[in-house]
Amino acid sequence: MFKTARSKFQTWITAGAGTIAALLVAGLMGAFGALPAHAPPQLPPDAAIDAGRWRVQPAGAYVSRAKVYGVALKPGQKALVLEADLTNRTAQSDKAYFNVIKPDGIDLPDSTPMIALARDSTLTPELHPGMTERMAYVWPLAGNAAVPANLSFGVTAEIFKPRDNLYGTPGWFNPYRLGTVTMPVADLPESGS
Repeated sequence: MFKTARSKFQTWITAGAGTIAALLVAGLMGAFGALPAHAPPQLPPDAAIDAGRWRVQPAGAYVSRAKVYGVALKPGQKALVLEADLTNRTAQSDKAYFNVIKPDGIDLPDSTPMIALARDSTLTPELHPGMTERMAYVWPLAGNAAVPANLSFGVTAEIFKPRDNLYGTPGWFNPYRLGTVTMPVADLPESGS
């Protein structure tokens, strides 16, 4: 009988210590999770940025009130345009560049931009491996939307995995915020770009 009571006591102590340890770990993780997140680093606007599958070199940003690179605007609209040189760093042609660059701190009616090849206004072309092309990211905005003179653009990168966990195939995964590029935004006259 004494042996059984002693065994029960040890079980209660062990279970209690395990519970206390679990609560402490959970509390510490919660406390660390409540810390403010670090702001993404500021990237230089005049240098090429390696963003995983893409190399991005921002070229300039402006606001246009006329048709730009084949993207027609509705009456009362204007467009925020970011031109950038993109290089496909993969071994196959690709057009997964829609989420690479996004403006920060501005309300967009649609967060997905229209993207055109600057040399011939082809919309959403596939970019070939190793070839650098000037691309124009075009976000339509309301005509009265305020666009600051200097605007930050977030750059998203991906990680290459030779074998993913689900299918065992290679690919680009885990998009993350690489940093922010701040660029001056020119305001073009009504006549065009």
